[in-house]
Amino acid sequence: MEKIVALCKRRGFIFQSSEIYGGLNGFWDYGPLGVELKRNVKDAWWKDMITHHDEFETPPGAPQSFSMVGLDCSIIMHPQVWKCSGHYDLFHDFMVDCKECKARFRADHVGSSECPLKPSKHPGEHDKCQLTPPREFNLMFKTYIGALSGEEGAAFMRPETAQGMFVNFKNVCDTQRVRVPFGIAQAGKSFRNEITPRNFTFRSREFEQMEMEFFCHPSQSFAWYQYWRDRRYNWYVNLGLNSTRLRLRDHAQDELSHYSVGTADIEYAFPFLDQGDFGELEGVAHRGDFDLRSHSEGKLVRDAAGHLTPELGPDGKPKYPGSGKDLSYFDDQTRERFLPHVIEPAAGADRATLAFLCEAYTEDEQPDDSGAMQQRVLLKLHPRLAPLKAAVFPLVKKGGMPEFALELYREIKRAGIPCVYDQQAAIGKRYRRQDEIGTPFCITVDGQTIDDRTVTWRDRDTLEQRRLPADRIVEEIVNRLKT
Repeated sequence: MEKIVALCKRRGFIFQSSEIYGGLNGFWDYGPLGVELKRNVKDAWWKDMITHHDEFETPPGAPQSFSMVGLDCSIIMHPQVWKCSGHYDLFHDFMVDCKECKARFRADHVGSSECPLKPSKHPGEHDKCQLTPPREFNLMFKTYIGALSGEEGAAFMRPETAQGMFVNFKNVCDTQRVRVPFGIAQAGKSFRNEITPRNFTFRSREFEQMEMEFFCHPSQSFAWYQYWRDRRYNWYVNLGLNSTRLRLRDHAQDELSHYSVGTADIEYAFPFLDQGDFGELEGVAHRGDFDLRSHSEGKLVRDAAGHLTPELGPDGKPKYPGSGKDLSYFDDQTRERFLPHVIEPAAGADRATLAFLCEAYTEDEQPDDSGAMQQRVLLKLHPRLAPLKAAVFPLVKKGGMPEFALELYREIKRAGIPCVYDQQAAIGKRYRRQDEIGTPFCITVDGQTIDDRTVTWRDRDTLEQRRLPADRIVEEIVNRLKT
């Protein structure tokens, strides 16, 4: 993991936020290559969820085609949103302090691979340290709206993107030609005041989510839940995560969130975790009708029988009233009115990016320009995710090679393919540089190119080199990016 973090800094993938001032814990900046990698991850997700959303076989009895639309909701929302959703009362972790070193951390991390206590300061088992009793800590960042700084102007930075899609459910139904089942998706920033952010970008205070809310008929909701949990797992496998380091784990009953009637986590064996441990990449939750009901009737709680009912205050009225709006759905074909159930695949863009980086990091030995064996570091990123898709080199800076290479480079760029031109250093060093940042294809212009207009095509992973006509290069790259 230390090598991966060092590579991310050295090659411009990820920097510590405000580094020249000593950094700010839990916040990260994406460099020139990192921003392209994360954008490619989000684009791959968007294409799967929106552009090609219904190219997969749907559950038995369900429509073979369904709609999917996108939103971009504001980061700050009406405070009542978070009260009705349950975040205001329930979105907290338990924290403890160490009386010896004054460190503060999450109580549930004691003894785990995420525990921040250092053996040098805490000899022996972590659970034998002198710890304060656990106490609640709300994870939402508080802010204030307008010139008034009192509680009347208090608001919160959103801890998730999901609620923006729920409160816009009627707007989408009224303005778009959508019929249940359909989905609403968005990717955007969320903020959680984590007690102990750690493990590079895995646990941060500012992060980006990729969430989708799929509204379906209650009678088909468990079939759709199975559909989305399997489909989202396969998305990671298809983009390069090794299935031996990936798992789909169902939550036990006592793990379920207050809104959930079923949740499965897609988890990855990150290298910073202990052997056999996994970290969450994405949760796929069956939320039932909790959210639409909450924003209509007020905050809901489960009674002793497990049924959702509005939570009442001391005066017998709803503790946090909802909007009072009718958020039910009317099917104009069956003439049925109902509250849709919701299936939510909620992924972290930063965690997915980190997982793809960890999976891609590879070391091997290859001969250098003199034939001596040297260690090679490469990122075996899927071509769809690689920040740069191709690099164009003139073998030497003479004989018309730079001019030909520059024109080919511009042709690739005009086709909308991220590409780089490099003529500095020996050709072997230029190859190694591109290997280390994950560029899948290198194209070299040499003396033969001037004679027959063919170039050398080099594959990052196999190191195969072959001659291709220069006028076929764009087509070759486009075809490789489709797989």
